Amino acid sequence: MSVSDGMEQGHAPLGNFTGGSNQVRVRAYNERLVLSLVRLHGSMSKADITRRSGLSAQTVSVIMRSLEKDGLLLRGEPVRGRVGQPSVPMRLNPDAVYSFGIKIGRRSADLVLMDFVGRIRLQYHETYAYPVPEKIIEIIASGIARLEAGLSATERDRIAGIGIAAPFELWNWADEVGAPQDEMDAWRGVDLQAEISGRVRHAVYLQNDATSACGAELVFGVGPSYPDFVYFFIGSFVGGGIVLNSAIFSGRTGTAGAVGPLPVRGKGGETRQLLDIASIFVLENMLKERGIDPQPLWYSADDWIDFGEPLALWISETANALAQAIVAAASIIDFGAAIIDGGFPAWVRKRLVTATIEAVRRLDLQGVIIPDIIEGRVGSHARAIGGASLPIFAKYLTDQSVLFKEV
Repeated sequence: MSVSDGMEQGHAPLGNFTGGSNQVRVRAYNERLVLSLVRLHGSMSKADITRRSGLSAQTVSVIMRSLEKDGLLLRGEPVRGRVGQPSVPMRLNPDAVYSFGIKIGRRSADLVLMDFVGRIRLQYHETYAYPVPEKIIEIIASGIARLEAGLSATERDRIAGIGIAAPFELWNWADEVGAPQDEMDAWRGVDLQAEISGRVRHAVYLQNDATSACGAELVFGVGPSYPDFVYFFIGSFVGGGIVLNSAIFSGRTGTAGAVGPLPVRGKGGETRQLLDIASIFVLENMLKERGIDPQPLWYSADDWIDFGEPLALWISETANALAQAIVAAASIIDFGAAIIDGGFPAWVRKRLVTATIEAVRRLDLQGVIIPDIIEGRVGSHARAIGGASLPIFAKYLTDQSVLFKEV
């Protein structure tokens, strides 16, 4: 297990500005719209917000004064133009709101404290052989307490809630990760959201882990550049999501974009599911077969070592499978991008994306418009960051799709 401070990554220390705890409340829609626009653009003046929001100048002035008074917006340096009063840009106050994000994986858990602009301030990591309910509930409850212990009372009052990103139906694929089926079956009767709500004082939100990662990429990654994309996140098992018109498309049952069950051809020409090839548990088994300790895969997603031949083979086979999945997706929807990310270091991601682009070129592409195949920008913490976004969006921000209206 490990605990680290986001300040070691060059972030500012947690703020101690004055203000009451009544900030953590659901903002009115127009306030949320203004906050969302400022978040998207980094900083905006009153005139910019009036133009993009469709609200009157007077309404925007009232809202911005209120948000500044509550400490949610910070005033920038005036920008002087040729005529009239100088424009004053406003930006989100990173220290105004915090939230906890939790990623529950099949080999490890990550807890992060995220600020109002999406930066990780504190984080905690713990590995295990496989997840069982009692262990996971204890990790979350004790991890939250551990991270909160490092905050002041004022900072704790600014926590909007806890967002949990976890695979649904954790009892599935127990054999693939070497977990006893009877212990994994215990998840069938567990309401994780309710269990955690009974152990903490914050509002608790729950979302599928791959959907959370996709949401993080939409909000904090390439979302502003690509209103439509298919997303692949490679963890213990590959998952993903679909973004259409700058909003996550979850479909009739909420499982759209799961990608794992997509049929692809294996190296022997046999039909297999994408998750049976493009998942980290496959690399883990490759290492075990060669007598190599796979534990470094789960210590930290940013600290993998180069495993040499088995890693190269896994990247090649994963790239071939992803290439087929991307072509299949592009034949149905004209996506602008196919984004690849995962629980591994940036150098692995880069090799995988390069190999996937090469694999796509070897396929029959007649009649298919291939999207840009690019690396995700959020990285290995995408699931936890997506989880941490849940309470912030529920209380302060609005649907990403409303921010891209014509101006």
